[in-house]
Amino acid sequence: MVPAPDNAANHLALAEACRWIGAPYRHQASAPQLGCDCLGLLRGIWRALYGAEPIPVPPYTPDWSEPSGDETLRRALSRLLIKRPNPAAAQPGDVLLFAMRRSGPAKHLGLLTDCGTMIHAVSGRGVSESPYGPAWKARAVAAFGWPELDQRQPL
Repeated sequence: MVPAPDNAANHLALAEACRWIGAPYRHQASAPQLGCDCLGLLRGIWRALYGAEPIPVPPYTPDWSEPSGDETLRRALSRLLIKRPNPAAAQPGDVLLFAMRRSGPAKHLGLLTDCGTMIHAVSGRGVSESPYGPAWKARAVAAFGWPELDQRQPL
């Protein structure tokens, strides 16, 4: 049995992610009616929970961080969210971070649900709920919880 989200923010983040299911895939976008990519989904959830985004997101290409190998996304998530000890410790509502290639940087995001699936934005499919099975678990490199709504630290 999967445990319930361990804080109210995770519960609200998961509910917000469910609202985005069906949004089209749009690179760099972050609005449910216009579409989003995986980072845009996370940005939209942040705005729904906390208001303004905490840091500006520079323009990025679909292969971002691959040429340089830079872990930009992992560093930003570590700064803004609550790092779990490992992906196996993820709770429903947590952000999962994936490396799509063993030697590449982590560059895909999804939210773990309470029923063995994840919500993420995928090119060609948009925001959808997919099984969080062995193939995705093998690519998961980190998990992050959402800060409590009244405990965010200013940047």
